[in-house]
Amino acid sequence: MSDNKLRCALVFRLEGGPSESESGDGIALSSFSPSNVTLLAKYDHATDGGGFASGKSYADAVAMVVGNDMPGNVGEEGVIGGFKVVTSDMHQVVYGADSEGLCLAVVTGLKYPSRTAIQMLNDLYSPYSQQFGLQAKSATNNSLTKKSKTLLAEFCKKYDDSSKVDKASALNAKVDEVKVQMQDNIAAMLKNTEQAESLAERSNQLNEQANVFQKKSKDLRKQMRCKNIKMTIILVSLVVGVLVIILVPLIIRAKKAATGGRMLRGLD
Repeated sequence: MSDNKLRCALVFRLEGGPSESESGDGIALSSFSPSNVTLLAKYDHATDGGGFASGKSYADAVAMVVGNDMPGNVGEEGVIGGFKVVTSDMHQVVYGADSEGLCLAVVTGLKYPSRTAIQMLNDLYSPYSQQFGLQAKSATNNSLTKKSKTLLAEFCKKYDDSSKVDKASALNAKVDEVKVQMQDNIAAMLKNTEQAESLAERSNQLNEQANVFQKKSKDLRKQMRCKNIKMTIILVSLVVGVLVIILVPLIIRAKKAATGGRMLRGLD
């Protein structure tokens, strides 16, 4: 399990003599042995049940890490440097030291930016060395924990959210927000596109149905006109037939009557 939590801050004193390659006027931190790493103070900022050590065992584990891989050489006095980043499957340890052997370390989750952890150690070094630098030179094991708690807690709280103190982390967070927003926008656009395509398809279907209905209407009107014409012809034929049936006998009778009258007048 990995996260971006800041878990613990620790202070060590690294003791040892100069290396064989040096003239004796400076301490080579790389020459220190694990037995010369003394825990001065520790502050557990966040702990959980995810397999992270805590308390004395946690401090001992970090002391072993520092002792096995000492910070790099620092030639300038009054500054911290030689930073190392050691990671495991669950967390990372970031630490550095000054030329006098004052070592600051911080333990974080794997997703916590190491550059932010180094920035925290740089910011913490000045006030810590000013308040406890002299005591750190002769302090016994874990003797500065209570005295250092307020200062260590202040910096742990300040750097708890890396996005608030690290511009790159803040920028990454904003980029992630923009990515999420863009993904939401794209999803909405795709949804709207699908809806538009569905509406277009329905519109095409309605247009086709309207065309079919219009064609059927025209065909029906033609059929109705044909039927009307046929009915008109039939009715006219019936009327003419009836008139013929009625008028022809009358005409014939009238002609016969007229012929008979002329014949009678001729006899007279």
